[in-house]
Amino acid sequence: MANPSWLERLFAGPEWAWLWLIVRVWVGYQWFTAGWEKIHNPAWISGQALKGFWTRAVVTEPTAVIHYDWYRRFIEYMLRTGQYTWFAKLVMVGETAVGVALILGFLTGIAAFIGGFMNFNYMMAGTTSTNPVLFTLAILLILAWRIAGYWGLDRWVLPALGARSKSAVR
Repeated sequence: MANPSWLERLFAGPEWAWLWLIVRVWVGYQWFTAGWEKIHNPAWISGQALKGFWTRAVVTEPTAVIHYDWYRRFIEYMLRTGQYTWFAKLVMVGETAVGVALILGFLTGIAAFIGGFMNFNYMMAGTTSTNPVLFTLAILLILAWRIAGYWGLDRWVLPALGARSKSAVR
C-alpha cells in the first residue's frame, strides 16, 4: 500500500526542504553546543563528570532513576571497570560530530539516528531535560532522510552514494 501523497511530499518532497532545514539546524545546534561545552570542561575530559552522572543514575534509594535492572547493571559495570574515562570522550566527540553533521546536512539520516540513540540512552539513565524533544525530532529527521539534507551536503553526497529517490534529492 502506497503512502498518502501528502505524507510522501512532507518526508520526501523538495517543497518541504525548508522545514527540515530549520529542524535539522536547530537539533544540530543543540548537539553541537552540548558537545562543545563538554570538550572545554576538564571534568568531562577526565571522565569525572560522566562518572558522577552514572553514579547518581544507579542509586536506587529513595527512588530509582534507572527503571530497568539490565540497564542499571550495564551502567554499574561501566562504573566498576572505569569505562567512564574513555566513554566521556566518546560522548564529547559524538555530540559534537552529530551537531556538525546535522548543521551541514551531511548524512543527515545517519547523524539523526546516532543522536536519537544518544537521547534514548540519556533517557534510559533517567535524564529527561530536552532529550524527549530531541529524540522525537531525530525520529522525524530519520523519516525525512531523503530530503532533510536537501539544503546541505546531502544534496550532493546522497546521489554520489547511490541513494537516489523518485521524489527527493535531484
